[in-house]
Amino acid sequence: MKKIILAGGCFWGVEAYFKRLKGVLSTRVGYTDGFTMNPTYEEVCAQNTNHVEACEIYYDEQVISLERLLEHLFKIIDPTSLNKQGGDVGVQYRTGIYYDDEALRPVIERFIQKIQPNYASPIVVEVKKESPFYQAERYHQDYLTKNPMGYCHVNLYQISEEDLKDEYK
Repeated sequence: MKKIILAGGCFWGVEAYFKRLKGVLSTRVGYTDGFTMNPTYEEVCAQNTNHVEACEIYYDEQVISLERLLEHLFKIIDPTSLNKQGGDVGVQYRTGIYYDDEALRPVIERFIQKIQPNYASPIVVEVKKESPFYQAERYHQDYLTKNPMGYCHVNLYQISEEDLKDEYK
């Protein structure tokens, strides 16, 4: 089992998207890459903690590779947009890839270098060693499952049949 933390704007949509993928074992949303301990949603939204809304993903690399997860991330974000995804604006909505194993960094960097020519502007996705991840409040976990009409900038229906878990077909 491997872990990666991905930020792609509002964490509700990122979690709802990735939990549908074959090989993703679990997800939880929270805050990372900030300078306060145990931030609340209100503190993060006030933009005084520097945390980013993120999704911690545990996955089976025998079923889905890190590269495939990154392909999916780049399908749902605008990687050239700084501190903004969809209608959400602020540092907490920046995009990022936060790894726990230094061996993953070159894999991530090669992936970004490979796809950069597909974009007219520079890719501004952060790539960093993970810092403490603080789980978001209970009501944020699986938010779009509990609130299917909730706001989401992510198109949850662009996952191919072959990548989709059976329960989401």
